[in-house]
Amino acid sequence: MEPPIELTYASSGVDILASEAATKALLDSIGGIDQNSFAGMLDIGDSYLAVSTDGVGTKILVAESLSDYSTIGIDCIAMNVNDLIAAGIKPLAFVDYLAMGTPNKEISRQIGLGLASGIQEASITLLGGETAIIPDIVSGVDLAGTCIGISSKKDVFSSKAKSGDVLVGWGSSGLHSNGYTLARNAILTNFEYSHCLANSTQTIGELLLKPTRIYSNLLPFLQGQKVNAAAHITGGGWSNIKRMGDSLNYVIDNPLECNPIFDFIQETGNISDKEMYGTFNMGMGFVASLPEKNAVNLSKSTGGTVIGHVTSGSGKIFFNNMSI
Repeated sequence: MEPPIELTYASSGVDILASEAATKALLDSIGGIDQNSFAGMLDIGDSYLAVSTDGVGTKILVAESLSDYSTIGIDCIAMNVNDLIAAGIKPLAFVDYLAMGTPNKEISRQIGLGLASGIQEASITLLGGETAIIPDIVSGVDLAGTCIGISSKKDVFSSKAKSGDVLVGWGSSGLHSNGYTLARNAILTNFEYSHCLANSTQTIGELLLKPTRIYSNLLPFLQGQKVNAAAHITGGGWSNIKRMGDSLNYVIDNPLECNPIFDFIQETGNISDKEMYGTFNMGMGFVASLPEKNAVNLSKSTGGTVIGHVTSGSGKIFFNNMSI
């Protein structure tokens, strides 16, 4: 019997390199935007006003299959809030954009429950938003949002790690809201969402819908321990670490434990290690780079883990005899 074809994100329909090139073309045509920043920042004197925007992506298709939209509002809040935290910005307020092919009160109610839960956990205010009924463009549902925040200039991270820094990482709750095109392709070839993983009482569907972890509780500790840079491990997987400085190398020698759902996706999709770490968070949702003398205090006070260190280099991540 022939081995299963090795799946990639690109063969599943999302080409990261092409996506990055398209984003670069957009930003280059506008000019003056830092392409590595997790948030756009406006200088307002002694502080920066910052904005982030993101959506839930094809995780919504899992919600649709299970008729359970109750957690994707949390995802939408988290993906935006976490980007602000990675810049050292305190999130303040949020607006959402819900696009639907057909008005559906029950779906709207469930999404609202998730948004309410997310804003409570992140300690922000929902100011409003927009619901658009656009059947010629959307056949199902799409959800995105924008978060604004503010911090004094002294508290904002430099966005540049330094050689000699130590890396501290915090675990993810699962896939968060990235890589679902590849995950769904791998899983649905051989399994249903109702299938349970070995040694688990939770179904694949339940594991896939686990909401994205919100890291806003880390912010005062990150600022207090003089973090140089931080990264939200979002689309593009571990490559987000390099957004803390592309002329450095990041050595991960004590990685966080990987949730079993990632092992399952990799095995059933015959996906390479490099593809997995370049697509998913692989158990690590947030990373900070800071001086060694502060790293132990930060990890102890927040439940983080020292996962590695920073050296001079050319923008590589080294892990388990692999470079990313």
